[in-house]
Amino acid sequence: QVQLVESGGGLVQAGGSLRLSCAASGRTFDSYAMGWFRQAPGKEREFVAALSRSGVSTYYADSVKGRFTISRDNAKNTVYLQMNSLKPEDTAVYYCAASPILGVVRGMNDYTNWGQGTQVTVSS
Repeated sequence: QVQLVESGGGLVQAGGSLRLSCAASGRTFDSYAMGWFRQAPGKEREFVAALSRSGVSTYYADSVKGRFTISRDNAKNTVYLQMNSLKPEDTAVYYCAASPILGVVRGMNDYTNWGQGTQVTVSS
């Protein structure tokens, strides 16, 4: 099992940038594919980005493609989400998640471990 703790959220103006981090406990971090999801008020949780165990393969939601970058440092047991050109519609609680499935995992139900979330607010 892996436990996840997100950080790096905050308030930023539209057009600005933030980098989210997700620190994982345990010695098997590189056995998990990782993903970021978000949930805006009154909306369902949605997929943002995913990354394979090695970090070579990635996948993004159309809404963030070209603006967000997911990466990982297996030596530091950490996954990142670099968010650029932020828009007010990016405002949400962002969650990182871990999946034992091989490859890039897009389905929310395939993730077994979740962090507590970090708030990102983008003002217009």
